[in-house]
Amino acid sequence: MARPITPLDARARGLLRSLIAQYIRDGEPVGSRTLARHSGLDVSPATIRNIMADLEEVGLVAAPHTSAGRVPTVQGYRVFVDSLLQVQPLGEGDLAQLRAQVSPGAGTQALLNNASQLLSAMSHFVGVVTVPRREQFAFKHIDFVALDSQRVLVILVFTDHEVQNRIITTRRAYTPSELEQTANYLNAHFAGRPLREIHATLLRELRDTRSAMERVLGAAVEVAEHAFDAGDEDVLLAGQTRLMGVQDLSDVERLRELFEAFARKREILQLLERCIHAQGVRIFIGEETGLASLDACTVVTAPYAADGKVLGVLGVIGPTRMAYERVIPMVQATADLLGAALKPRAQAP
Repeated sequence: MARPITPLDARARGLLRSLIAQYIRDGEPVGSRTLARHSGLDVSPATIRNIMADLEEVGLVAAPHTSAGRVPTVQGYRVFVDSLLQVQPLGEGDLAQLRAQVSPGAGTQALLNNASQLLSAMSHFVGVVTVPRREQFAFKHIDFVALDSQRVLVILVFTDHEVQNRIITTRRAYTPSELEQTANYLNAHFAGRPLREIHATLLRELRDTRSAMERVLGAAVEVAEHAFDAGDEDVLLAGQTRLMGVQDLSDVERLRELFEAFARKREILQLLERCIHAQGVRIFIGEETGLASLDACTVVTAPYAADGKVLGVLGVIGPTRMAYERVIPMVQATADLLGAALKPRAQAP
């Protein structure tokens, strides 16, 4: 359990900031002489050693066995990120690159893939984006094709121009005429409405109907139940292999656990979903993720939204020794641009 942090005076804060910046840059334990040269503070090496001992005592830095220098701990990084880091807006060149790839002209799936690939390319780590559930988008058109006695191909076209083909198994056989009637009914009455509304409305209409339409409604309820509830890919990852070249993650067993977590995706998704209602960027450092496989990693996340409705979360997964001042604005800018690109496509519930 993390110990409470005693408020640091200005000199201690300055030295901690300098130590972490130096360690992020070089990846080597930082000694008192190095800090004396680069901290910009008018203090002697002896005073620096005393302050470093105090910072080690409260758990903000640690001394590796092989070196007299010190490295930041998870708690040290947390203090650095929360109160010492000076984040600048993303540079115009990086913003232009993001705007070119995350723009309203592309389809939704292409936008999400582009966002994860760009986050990976620009950070040199792993880019991750959770996929909005299809039920949050309105459908534009639906067709049914009978494959055999009880299997039906469903062709769903959404208002964001995405097309999904799904094969469903029905409880009874439907004739081509019944499937055509069902598609015509759904297209005439529900085009432009989110999937989440349609099934409940169909059930209500079936309950209230005692007419010739009952058979069509019954068919519509069954095929909608299967077609609209099909699972989606829930999280996109890009650039996992980039972590193989990261010095801090070079341990083979650690990499194996990390790649197993990437393959399962479930724990990564659960972590990201904890950020769905966050205001802006949220950062998990090392053990704060709650996942043993990410103990040596930091996850920087931000939700993306359209018309005030949160659709998902995106972010970067990398080593704790990352350039936070660059990654944080990159994640926020990508979330803002992705939300803006999706704005006309998502439907309010």
